[in-house]
Amino acid sequence: MNLYDFDNRMVRVTDPDGRLFTGIAETLSHDYCLHEFGRDEDAIQIRDYIFYEKDIARIEPLPNLAIIRATETWQQAGAYYVRIQAMAKKHHITLRQEFDGHDGPDTRYIVVTDDDFPIATARMYPLDRSTVMIGRVVVLPEYRRLGIGSMVVHACEEWAEELYYAKAVVESRENKVAFYEQMGYEISGDPVDGDTFRCVRMEKDL
Repeated sequence: MNLYDFDNRMVRVTDPDGRLFTGIAETLSHDYCLHEFGRDEDAIQIRDYIFYEKDIARIEPLPNLAIIRATETWQQAGAYYVRIQAMAKKHHITLRQEFDGHDGPDTRYIVVTDDDFPIATARMYPLDRSTVMIGRVVVLPEYRRLGIGSMVVHACEEWAEELYYAKAVVESRENKVAFYEQMGYEISGDPVDGDTFRCVRMEKDL
């Protein structure tokens, strides 16, 4: 396996425990890994995760997957499509509830596409000058458990950092708290009943 073949490419990695991680790979040389981590072997990094060559059960390129910062109307339409299909329709949420006052001109959207077809999304908007809210993280059912949800959140975090936000906040559904904890978020409030779900406020320093 030559990990340099996957450098700066969208990939999906399966670890020895069968967990899947999706994102853009950065190859780390064995010299760098030896110096920084004490392991004399090549590795790749996806977001905050490092995978050494011997610990990769499988790696596959995903040439048709793309992450889009949806700044144009047609791209934002992809975000709305995913939310209607995977949230509003599935959970019987009205469009008025799904598309609330935070879907406005100051809202930024991430959209993931597979061969130009929208499959996942998230939105973010400012709470104050240093804090951004990340929400409406949605993946179409047939693309779940592939590491795409965490990829979407990370794409929001990267964008937020570029915009000089210091903290990200999510209002997690109770059954998704563990997902956000794995990404470094910490609970910062008691569960609250919202319009559609019971949610827990969580925060992360960027």
